[in-house]
Amino acid sequence: MKKKLEVDKKFELDKKYEPDNGSMAHDLEEMELLGKQMDRLRTNEELKKDEKQPDPVQYKEKDK
Repeated sequence: MKKKLEVDKKFELDKKYEPDNGSMAHDLEEMELLGKQMDRLRTNEELKKDEKQPDPVQYKEKDK
């Protein structure tokens, strides 16, 4: 039986953390933690409701 991995605050990345260029998850546990962090990311609509600026559009179809 697989034990459900709980997200622990001590494993969350510091806001000032800068990974090495091209770095990847070192093991399955780190990959699962990063996936859980991505699941918790807020959508642009949720950010706008909190009066925060969402990420700018990276690519527009008309810019081809």
